[in-house]
Amino acid sequence: MLTLFSCNQKYDTRPGNTAAFKRLAVFVDTLFATNRNAEGIRYLDSSFRDINNPTVLDKYKLYGFHYFHYQKHLGDSKKATLYADKMLAIANQNPKNPEYPAMFVDANFAKGDASFALQRYDEAYQHLYEGYVVGRNKLNKTILSDYTYRMGMITYKMGSYKLAKDFFKKSYDFLVINPKAFVSFYHAQEILDNIALSYKHLNQIDSSIHYFDKSLQFINQNAKFHTDRFNMVIRARGVVYGNKADAYLIQGDDTKAIDLLKKSIKINLQKDYDNSDALYSEVKLARIYDKQKRDDELFALLSAINEQQKIINSPEVEADWNSLMSRYHQRKGDLRKSLAHLQNYNTVRDSNISQLTRLKESDIAKQIENFEKQQQIDQLSGDNKTQVILLCVAGVVGVMTFVILFLIFRNWRRSKKDVETVNLLNQKINEKNGELETALNDVNNSSQEKDRILRTVAHDLRNPLGGIASLTSLMSADDLNEEQREMINLIKQTSYNSLELINEILEATNTGTIEINPEVVQINSLVNNSVELLRFKALEKGQKIFFEPLTDSLELIISREKIWRVISNLISNAIKFSPTGAPIVVKAVKDLNQVVISVQDNGIGIPEKMKDQIFNMFTAAQRPGTAGEKSFGLGLSICRQIMEKSGGKIWFQGRPQGTTFFISLPITDENSVTANLLEQVSVPQA
Repeated sequence: MLTLFSCNQKYDTRPGNTAAFKRLAVFVDTLFATNRNAEGIRYLDSSFRDINNPTVLDKYKLYGFHYFHYQKHLGDSKKATLYADKMLAIANQNPKNPEYPAMFVDANFAKGDASFALQRYDEAYQHLYEGYVVGRNKLNKTILSDYTYRMGMITYKMGSYKLAKDFFKKSYDFLVINPKAFVSFYHAQEILDNIALSYKHLNQIDSSIHYFDKSLQFINQNAKFHTDRFNMVIRARGVVYGNKADAYLIQGDDTKAIDLLKKSIKINLQKDYDNSDALYSEVKLARIYDKQKRDDELFALLSAINEQQKIINSPEVEADWNSLMSRYHQRKGDLRKSLAHLQNYNTVRDSNISQLTRLKESDIAKQIENFEKQQQIDQLSGDNKTQVILLCVAGVVGVMTFVILFLIFRNWRRSKKDVETVNLLNQKINEKNGELETALNDVNNSSQEKDRILRTVAHDLRNPLGGIASLTSLMSADDLNEEQREMINLIKQTSYNSLELINEILEATNTGTIEINPEVVQINSLVNNSVELLRFKALEKGQKIFFEPLTDSLELIISREKIWRVISNLISNAIKFSPTGAPIVVKAVKDLNQVVISVQDNGIGIPEKMKDQIFNMFTAAQRPGTAGEKSFGLGLSICRQIMEKSGGKIWFQGRPQGTTFFISLPITDENSVTANLLEQVSVPQA
């Protein structure tokens, strides 16, 4: 039902993720990295509903987060299978999407992992192979690395350590390592550790220790890039310590083994670390204590393991624990307890052997061979169909060739008349083009003449109006009665409003000739300067301006004065059209190759019928502010012209209460010289 429901949902088919989902994914990734998975899933589900027009990839990665949570974090493969099915359904629903191959491969690998955990081995191999075939055809090294890694894990669990070692080595060779990207870094050290484990089981101890040391060296060299995930780096180091101790045990060097095991236990026994691995290391240490007959230390350690097993369920640890307890009580002469633990050991061991037998009975080599043969059959069948189609096409082409030759012969006889007709039409078209060009020139001349007249009238009116404003200011200081003072102030205010209108007209008509003089500008400083200058104006209406700058310093090559004017105009409008006491939020964010600055108010909003006129010069959409402030409808028109000349954009989004205006400024190669770019954290996928 979940799969059918997901198939019926419609999402925006444009490629990639929305900017809103990218920000959401980075935050959820951070919660996952600090073991706050449940909180991350709750936040993901609640926030996803607020994304307008999510893309197909948005929905796919939403399910990917859920899959990762249930499969990797909680170990609930049944629920993980449901989300893997939904991932597959989305991928198969959009085969023409350019991201289809990657989604299809990833979803099949996810389904394969979950099916394998549920011991549905045939189903697991089928999905892994289907993902591998698509990935191989696309020559994607990452997909080939993922596939060979999974095959290595399967053959390792089956006890085919030589085959597992070869698969792990292929996976490492295919892997494109970026040590600064945490997922790539963590996976690389894990593969090296698995190669070492395979060599250990093959009793090639020197090679095993070499790869353990190689894994530790890789961790130590690149840990500096991942200080934000310190606990996961230390946890990985603790796992390698515990595994390397096994190699020294085989060599008979108990001292080195004990030292490494104690280091491993000390690390991974901490809260939010790999407690399961700590449990395995404790069992290894208990075996050494048993061999050396250090019974007091053995019993204390086994008691601690028993308490931990109440939280972490591990059949392998349970079997070893019962065996060691049986041997301990036998040495102490308590044969009744020794026998009880021995019986428990046999019961758990038989269950473990039964599961391993089922795994070994699933002949993976035979399964892969069958898949390969089936693919060859399908390919041959497709080739036969193609040949039949080609024969049919050849017949049709032959008939079409005859028809085309006949038509060419017939049309050749009519060609003279057609050429004359075409020439006549071309002549008329050229005449019309000339008329249109003349009309266009007249329109341009008319527009220029209009701007010249506006500038002349505005310029000639500015001086007398300025004089009137100055005289009324002086007269308002004289000893006048209330009615006279009111009339004088009315004249003064009208004069100032007229001067403001004249200044905006002059600026609007001159914007086309103003040159943009770019310079290196610190964008956080520029926006903050504008906010601080207008903060006092906002306080007059009891408003507060909140500024959220970029997290990292970033310099852009822009016109400082022009962009400052745009930002100040947007903030002034937010103050003008917001009620008393309403908050105003100014925010700067980096989105791919641009910086987006937004100004959000909680004001009167923009009516639907006015939205198309907001950026027009002398627009009819002008309205007074919430405190009666005058508006001439020129400011946003000027802002749009400045943004277009600066290579940026300006737009707005209406909300139930208020409006948010946005401007975007491009980040060029020169811009990024001083930028401290954030690492892109990937969505956890299968």
